[in-house]
Amino acid sequence: MTRAAALLVASLLLTGIGCPAVSAADPVTTMPPAGASPAPETVTDTCPYQTTPVPPVDESEVVPAGDTTPAPLPIPDPPVGGSELGACGVVLAPGAAPAPPGLTAAGWLIADLTAGTVLAAKDPHGRYRPASTIKVLLALVVLDELDLDDTVVGTQDDDEVEGDSAGVGPGGTYTVHDLLTGLMLSSGNDCAHALARKLGGTETTLEKMNTMAAHLGAQDTRAASASGLDAPGMSTSPYDEALIFRAAMKNPDFVEISAQDQFRFPGYPGMPTETPSASDDGYSTETIPETTPTGEPGIDLYNMNQLLYDYEGTVAGKTGYTDDARKTFVGVAERDGRQILVVQMYGLNDSPGSYWRQAEAMLDYGFAQPADQNVGVLIDGPEDLIEELSESDPPGTGDNAASADASSDGLSGTAKLAVGLVGALIVVSLVYAGLRLNRRS
Repeated sequence: MTRAAALLVASLLLTGIGCPAVSAADPVTTMPPAGASPAPETVTDTCPYQTTPVPPVDESEVVPAGDTTPAPLPIPDPPVGGSELGACGVVLAPGAAPAPPGLTAAGWLIADLTAGTVLAAKDPHGRYRPASTIKVLLALVVLDELDLDDTVVGTQDDDEVEGDSAGVGPGGTYTVHDLLTGLMLSSGNDCAHALARKLGGTETTLEKMNTMAAHLGAQDTRAASASGLDAPGMSTSPYDEALIFRAAMKNPDFVEISAQDQFRFPGYPGMPTETPSASDDGYSTETIPETTPTGEPGIDLYNMNQLLYDYEGTVAGKTGYTDDARKTFVGVAERDGRQILVVQMYGLNDSPGSYWRQAEAMLDYGFAQPADQNVGVLIDGPEDLIEELSESDPPGTGDNAASADASSDGLSGTAKLAVGLVGALIVVSLVYAGLRLNRRS
């Protein structure tokens, strides 16, 4: 099979986590039964992932000889977004309906983006690997620093990057808009690699991504690869995924790109011109008659976000999967002017398609839940953290009384840590503001 054929097959099959709407002949899939025993990895009541994700199943996070193993990120205290979000099991508001049955993700979250509230969650600040959902953070950096009509020339290294590919090839010319579209629709790791080159290289890009995360108040997040491939120190949480995606939803270009169900991705010199046809055997080939403006053939990409085809009101979403991260997803749907966001992390394949049915059930729950019946808020950056600290128990009262008496400066150890974290975030925000002033226009 030619490379172009392989690319199209990958786009159509969508690596098992998304594809165009199924036909009536396809088997009907259902969610796991409500009474089914959860997998051991998804039981989080004892906070097993408070500092680090599930142990890896492969060698993707082995630190090269001579390098230092990244230390776990500090645990914010009080929990970001509200004290109730510090719990590790299922968190529901008083009087709220039970969580949807059959959810298999170890960590999940349902939020009202319109109100900025968290409606329900499970292990909201647990540390998990993002897989390709971290591409949303990369997209935020790209949209902040680059023009959509800037061009990038593909390289052999782009072409050979591991994982999903949109079709970047050596000598091909792509706009930033093209690469962002390949990044979001088909989760192209080749697009992530090319965009990272444009931003100054992998290390520089990771610094910018992590600065952006800190600017948003996402303190559980550390990007260790631009694409989401597992790497030492990679970490995020359901709560942080919500913060990052909410920021992206405020950018009209991100929404426009993510809402597309199909896109003609540019070709490159010497690209094979044959792809699988719609014949019964699925292997016959035909020449693509269309060409890009440069005269090179292209390839049709299809959005991997299955909800675009199946769930009314879906606006945007991002899928992810690695052997260590398992299934991840973050997405938004809108009805009657209200936007509901759902996050799924470390999801398990209990039955084909069930993960999408679970996302739909979570969205249904969100739309049925009043916005004021919530368990926390989505903060707006370091300023909100300062407000949270001012509303927590002051020194000399409540649980902090003993610590305050024992401290010469009147601050408990927890308060010192929290103030230090806020101070660090303020510094990061100032650095980020400086980067924005110096970005290319």
